[in-house]
Amino acid sequence: MSHRNASTLKRRPVRTAAFAAVATLLVGLPVVTAARLAPASTAVVEGDLQAPTSLRVRQTRPNFQAPTATTCSDTPVLREVADPSPESQQRRTLTSSRRHHASASDSTDAAMTEMVIPPSPPSPPSPPAPLSPPPAAADIAASEVHSTEGLAFRAKSAAPAVRQQQTPVTAGVVDDNADFGSFLQFLQGHDESKQLGRDISVRQRLKVVDAQGRPVPDAEVAVSASNGARMWARTDAGGQVWLHPNAFDDRDTARYQVQVRRGGKTVSAPLQRGQKNALQVVMADAALPARAKLDLVFMVDATGSMGDEIDKLRASLQGIVREIGQLPSNPDICLGLVTYRDRGDAYFVRGWDMTHNVAAFQQVLDGVQAGGGGDYPEAMNEAFDHSVQALNWRGPSTTRVLVSLADAPPQMGYPQPRYDQTMLAALGKGIKVFSVAASGQDTTGEIVQRQIAQYTGGRFIFLTYKDATDPSSGPGTETVHEVNNYSVDTLDKLVVRLVREELAQLPK
Repeated sequence: MSHRNASTLKRRPVRTAAFAAVATLLVGLPVVTAARLAPASTAVVEGDLQAPTSLRVRQTRPNFQAPTATTCSDTPVLREVADPSPESQQRRTLTSSRRHHASASDSTDAAMTEMVIPPSPPSPPSPPAPLSPPPAAADIAASEVHSTEGLAFRAKSAAPAVRQQQTPVTAGVVDDNADFGSFLQFLQGHDESKQLGRDISVRQRLKVVDAQGRPVPDAEVAVSASNGARMWARTDAGGQVWLHPNAFDDRDTARYQVQVRRGGKTVSAPLQRGQKNALQVVMADAALPARAKLDLVFMVDATGSMGDEIDKLRASLQGIVREIGQLPSNPDICLGLVTYRDRGDAYFVRGWDMTHNVAAFQQVLDGVQAGGGGDYPEAMNEAFDHSVQALNWRGPSTTRVLVSLADAPPQMGYPQPRYDQTMLAALGKGIKVFSVAASGQDTTGEIVQRQIAQYTGGRFIFLTYKDATDPSSGPGTETVHEVNNYSVDTLDKLVVRLVREELAQLPK
């Protein structure tokens, strides 16, 4: 193990080489409907002069829509987020003009560039009694864009991708919730963390079980304070969720009300700030699906320096899906993919919605090429927002996992969305994030990736090498990241292991 410092960071000044609208019940839980996922409503941030830092903001209404899909598509459906830069808008206008005169043979390429302007945010709903109106995240910029059927992205490639023998890529993994003290020390050791994310220093555990003491997975949770501050979450496969009062409440409220709902039944319980024992809520038995359901989405930085990582993901995907499909839980798997670059590149953010067709999904992945980039930070904020807000995640009793692979931090100088808003939405939708740091990820990127994973109950994964400072040195156990007590395995085996451990928590 090795630690990151200024001398070991990879300097890359130029990169060249890898949720029905939300209604709220009196208990404060978002209503689940059978409607198709719509663009997320705008969240509200209510400032408080007593808030000590920008990290303490009051969330008062949900910045997400509950996952409601019942099935996933036979083919990967493409949605694309427009590049907001002026230069890109000019290019799209010119392309649109040319397309008007283009022949029918150009229809495939035209579909690839079809965009939709983000809709105006809806008016805030009336405050539900007895709580004030809900959240704090702010302008969700995940716009629903027209989808195109099929695998149009492959038309960009002159020839099918050639599969070559790949050197195994090794990776380490840590659970920052299991070693929370070390995680806090890591954040406290970097002043920039005070300007990123949310204040997660106060943390309390909620456990939801049935009358037999078995975990209740994917139960909806709402936590409210007398000042109107509120948060939402869903329990994981083990019936657990970590609650962080400072992440949604800008004052140190002493007592909160917790409501838990599943299968139309609601249970309430008080939560005292600072109580050391976990809050356990017992719910009546609820019917479970005969077969586990897993939504697995890969979010990949597709800029130039990610070529090697994309090649390895492409080569190992079928094995990952095959091994997950052979797990004892025999999960019903839906796959999704989001790739992103940055402003001014050939594209900004592309997302292929959920599909159960592994072969078609593999073909999409085969068409993904690394390119662009230029500067170091990339459009991770926008891609994360699109992954959480725009994809058709399935509804109740689904285990939802997002694997994010990146070697650079997000662009923090762009307008919203911000990752800290989106991670609140992810927890509200029950999406657990496994953040994977590829070679070259810097301290800012590590802070961001670890915050997202920790808040959503996921894991922080990082590629390892024989020589921590030299990715070309081959697989090994060394890393430049500030982690302790980590285990190392090949990346594909790690992903399968984490999914297996998650699904194994489901009640039998």
